[in-house]
Formats: sequence, C-alpha cells, structure tokens
Amino acid sequence: MSPPRPLLPPPSRAAWLNSLVVDHALLRLPWRNWGVVEEGRLYRSNHPLPWQLRQAVARHGLRTIINLRGHRAACGSDQLGRWAAAELGLAHVDAPFESRGAPHRERVLRLAEIYRTMQEPALIHCKSGADRTGLAAGIWLLLQGCPPEAALAQLGLRWGHIRQSRTGILDAFFALYAEAARKRPKPFLDWVREDYDEAALRAGFRSRGWADRLVDRVLRRE
Repeated sequence: MSPPRPLLPPPSRAAWLNSLVVDHALLRLPWRNWGVVEEGRLYRSNHPLPWQLRQAVARHGLRTIINLRGHRAACGSDQLGRWAAAELGLAHVDAPFESRGAPHRERVLRLAEIYRTMQEPALIHCKSGADRTGLAAGIWLLLQGCPPEAALAQLGLRWGHIRQSRTGILDAFFALYAEAARKRPKPFLDWVREDYDEAALRAGFRSRGWADRLVDRVLRRE
C-alpha cells in the first residue's frame, strides 16, 4: 500500500489572485511554452496552473515536478503548484537557479543528482519557461551525452529566450563548455567539478542595453 498523500489546504482566493495578477499567470493561460526535452523522460514548460498540471499528468504520466524558481512563500503560483502536486501525488523538488547569473557549480551538481535519482517522467519549470528552464533542459541533454549545440538550442528564441540580454550568460555557460570540450574532450560533470570558473564567466559576459530593457521592463522576466 502506498503512503497517504500529504494533505494541504486548498489555495486561498488571495493565492489565486496573486498568481494570476502579480505573478502574471493570466499570460500563461494561452501561452504554455510547453516542450519535450526527451520523450517519456523529461518535459519543460512555464509555471503551470493546477489544471494545466493535471492535464500534463494525464497526457504524459508525470511523476516529478522540478521547480527552478525555488520556494517562494509569498508567491501565489508557488502555493498553487505545491497544492496541485500534492493532490496529484507527484514528487515536488525545489532546485532554484538564477536567470541572469553564472550558474553556481553546486547547483548544477545538485540538479544532476536530482536527475539521477528522480522518478520519471519529470517536468521542469521556472516562471516563463524561457531561461532557467532552458538551462536545466540543456544540462539534461549534456548528461545524456548530447553535444553542447543541443544544449544551446534549449535556450533559443523559440522559447522566448533573448541571448543578448543578461540572461545570455546561460548561453555563455554552455559555450564555455563547448570551447573546453573542443580543446580537450571531457564529460560535462567532470568539467563542472574541475575546470568551470564561475567568476571568470561572470566577469567576461556583457549584455546589450536594449535587450536588458526588453527583458526586464517590457517582458518583466524574473
């Protein structure tokens, strides 16, 4: 017999209002930004609302949700997501990343361990599904032995990612590994552990002002 699901109180009206208005979930009603990273194993999207998650579970048999935003107690979307995951009997894992900073070594290694031990299929999401989700999807592909070009494709404009903005530091992370791998082939995680210089990546990256204004002020990305 499986253990009983944890009982969480239904989300309040305030949580719904915060999600739909403050967290811009109204915009995510028609725009799911859904994608298949690897069929039957890993999927990607923006932050799903409860019925969107229920539909994804019915269609793809999801067993794990990986929240790349991390725990946000004051965020209505966070409250709705945790409640929906509990109601559906899904494992809910927080694996926070930044969208505008060089990926932290320990967070990359922790995500790799989550991927290794999680119940599949899984869904990864951030807020918009454009930047942190693309990073996490690319990391998955590198761990499966795919080339860096496949990882970079997970950060394309098709997902709403704008590499000329500060979020382009995520592209630079994959490009840095690609350059290192051309010079001396090495498995991705070994490179992360032994060679990746987070400070140098941060110091060397430059964004474009127009792109930062578009992403931060117009699109209001997290």
